[in-house]
Amino acid sequence: MHRIRKICVYCGSSVGADPAFVAAARSFGRILAENGIGLVYGGGDLGLMGAVAHAVLGAGGHVTGIIPRFLKKRENMLDSVQELLVVDDMHERKRLMFEHADAFVALPGGIGTLEELVEQLTWVQLQRHDKPVLIADIAGFWAPLLALLDHMRELGFIRPHFEARYLVRDRVEDILPALQEAFAAARDERLELRPEF
Repeated sequence: MHRIRKICVYCGSSVGADPAFVAAARSFGRILAENGIGLVYGGGDLGLMGAVAHAVLGAGGHVTGIIPRFLKKRENMLDSVQELLVVDDMHERKRLMFEHADAFVALPGGIGTLEELVEQLTWVQLQRHDKPVLIADIAGFWAPLLALLDHMRELGFIRPHFEARYLVRDRVEDILPALQEAFAAARDERLELRPEF
């Protein structure tokens, strides 16, 4: 049976204004470790990034951090992870995050998180990969983006035969089951394509 081995989590390098965000990051980190699923993330020790990584490590899980050299100090690189890849630029970081992960989750975050999420949605829409992408709408954080995506559909910019496939869950405990189900279904009709970097 096919199963997810590693999940890439995109999230903020700050904790945000709502305590629900950091609580969700910590909870999801524990869930990953308890289910034997490795975390792939941006390599920092700040904000939600640090919270999810420390939660995985604290529960005995495996963490792969991928960070560009120029962000080592700015994002306070977390040296205690089992696998730490220091790369030259953001493009290499995103490529390696893609290659190391079987699925993607976007927790709350800023412009960088949004950019990483939208890039994955674009690649799925263009059928460059079939890895599940899940938007974790914690405390309604992603509601404006979801409304914008609906608006794009209504005005014909996301066409039915060219859909941007993604999952949405607002409870942390529902994330992994949704991803596992989508991952198994995708393996039945595996796309042999991949993004071009």
